[in-house]
Amino acid sequence: MTTWGEFLILAFASFRLTRLMVFDKITGFIRRPFHREVEEINENGESEIYIEIKGKGLRAWIGELLSCYWCTGIWCTAILYGLWLIWPLGAEPLIIILAIAGLAGMIESIVGRLVE
Repeated sequence: MTTWGEFLILAFASFRLTRLMVFDKITGFIRRPFHREVEEINENGESEIYIEIKGKGLRAWIGELLSCYWCTGIWCTAILYGLWLIWPLGAEPLIIILAIAGLAGMIESIVGRLVE
């Protein structure tokens, strides 16, 4: 079993990896074979972008997975936790970096809302 500190570090790391996979532009190349971004103008004249899943079968399943924050989060968590169990020395730097980035992102969001 993990300690509360390890649990929190894994939680922040999982949060950041999930956001990286589902939302960040830098990983768009991973989602591109499975998603098509469609832009439409709503009744207020604002641009809205939504995702269409490409293909059928496994391709569509992966597309659905990568479009769902909750689904991707489970897999990201399982991968990080499994990596940490199997190869703790190698996984630790990655997990710590992701955890710090996740916490920093949360702090930035909070500060950004307070400043507005």
